[in-house]
Amino acid sequence: MNAPEYLPLPDTQSLPDARELPIERVGVKGLRYPLALRAGDGDVQHTIGEVAMYVGLAHDVKGTHMSRFIEILEERRNPLDLSALRAMHERMLERLGASTGRIELHFPYFVRKAAPVSGVESLLDYDACWAIETGADGRTRIAIELVAPVTSLCPCSKKIADYGAHNQRSHITVRVELAGELSLEELARVAEEEASSELYGLLKRSDEKFVTERAYDNPKFVEDLVRDIALRLRRDPRIGRFRVASENFESIHNHSAYAEITGTGAAQP
Repeated sequence: MNAPEYLPLPDTQSLPDARELPIERVGVKGLRYPLALRAGDGDVQHTIGEVAMYVGLAHDVKGTHMSRFIEILEERRNPLDLSALRAMHERMLERLGASTGRIELHFPYFVRKAAPVSGVESLLDYDACWAIETGADGRTRIAIELVAPVTSLCPCSKKIADYGAHNQRSHITVRVELAGELSLEELARVAEEEASSELYGLLKRSDEKFVTERAYDNPKFVEDLVRDIALRLRRDPRIGRFRVASENFESIHNHSAYAEITGTGAAQP
């Protein structure tokens, strides 16, 4: 029995478009996908990412080929690091016939930390992002972002109270454009070292005493947090443009305190 013959199916996306309106970004977003990432220490970390992949579309083309984004993601590859992300990005532009495009990977990232006194180890999770984009100027930029949970203790409360001071959980978001090699672990350390105290997944009583007193001896307003981190980023030759934001979830108010600052690191333009 002969196999049935199929006529070629029409490629509607490739039809011309007469509206003469280019599209800056078209593609897929909100796609959850398992990721194997090469961590800063060389180990492989398995996580779940939310993926967005876009390209620019010419003014005279009706639509992009959405399935090709998924095909690129499905290609077998070694664990992802930033070099592999760049290769995936170049593959996307080639496969979609585009000169501009962007890939974003948002994922939970885990760092194993040792408690400050007892030394007991535990994992702490961070919200992280890798992003790569080729713009209309032809330049390709890579950025990394991390949300670091920390403790902040209010300097005003410490100053006016006869005993104690209110503190709160703070989420510090640091986003940097890279001009050199910088890991998520290093970015986390910058944020944590400028907080009143860093957080740990597991603490013994001796550790609790240490971090409580550490925060009390190191009070920080939300403004202090972003300024101190920005000063460190400005001196780093591996960093181009950056953004630092902190949201303090106030323990004595029903609102958050917030500060944000942008700047440029010491990377050569």
